[in-house]
Amino acid sequence: MAFDDAAVELAHRSALRSIQRVVTETATPTPGAREKVAQQLRAGGVMVLTGAGVSTESGVPDYRGPHGTLARHTPMTYQEFRYDQAASHRYWARSFVGWRVMDAARPNRTHFALVELERAGLITGVVTQNVDGLHKQAGTQRLIALHGDMEHVMCLECGFSERRGDFDARLEACNAGYLERWVVAADEVNPDGDVDLSAQAVEEFSMAPCVRCGSVLLKPDVVYFGEPVPTARRDAAYELLAQSQSLLVLGSSLAVMSGYRFMLDALKQGKPVAVVNGGPGRGDAKATTLWRTQVGPACDVLLDDLGL
Repeated sequence: MAFDDAAVELAHRSALRSIQRVVTETATPTPGAREKVAQQLRAGGVMVLTGAGVSTESGVPDYRGPHGTLARHTPMTYQEFRYDQAASHRYWARSFVGWRVMDAARPNRTHFALVELERAGLITGVVTQNVDGLHKQAGTQRLIALHGDMEHVMCLECGFSERRGDFDARLEACNAGYLERWVVAADEVNPDGDVDLSAQAVEEFSMAPCVRCGSVLLKPDVVYFGEPVPTARRDAAYELLAQSQSLLVLGSSLAVMSGYRFMLDALKQGKPVAVVNGGPGRGDAKATTLWRTQVGPACDVLLDDLGL
């Protein structure tokens, strides 16, 4: 896809490179990693950075795991969504169907383990790269959703924001019987709520306009590939890191720079960084402690080790 504006084209190509980044094994797990992570948590002052790996047990797929969706699906960039009306229409048709699976997801043991660690005063807060809202559902108090959430939809023309549930009700009113005609399996849904639909299904879909200005240029209030993290949200996350003594990365490959830079900054500040993840990560070779394991079982044993 080519864009008329050179800056837009450049941003789009940069986003595609980020999406397509391949992460491979570059480091050997740290001996005694379980004990070292427990010791780090016991010392307190830990900022936790989470990625898609914490939500896979809730039925939310990831992009780069062993069963990640990148093999079959390339996420839409912000530039495609914003400047190609056919692409945004296609997104909403697919998301209208797929959002139900995302909305039905519930927190799992990792989300609840982090709530326990927060209540015990061992972690300073959670910065998540996920948009599924499961940390909030679980009860995490100091939470920064770096990439936003799926709970709201915003108009790119006038800035009006509404709850996704309200918007979805308007979509249903515009598309009677659509969901019954175009049913998909839960494992066909991508991490952004997108699903594959036929050209016929996309053509049949009717978009609901903004209730304030009538524009159809509506967007989930999430950060797309190729879109910057809002300044206030980014600054709040860096402030949390500044107030913390160490960083714990859970379930993230750190393939995207918006997450990876927290590891780089923590190390620059002389703070230990532990990574707990079931697959390889971009920053594994730099981690102070690398524990190669699934995050759910790891959190179970850590709570036991900490007497929680």
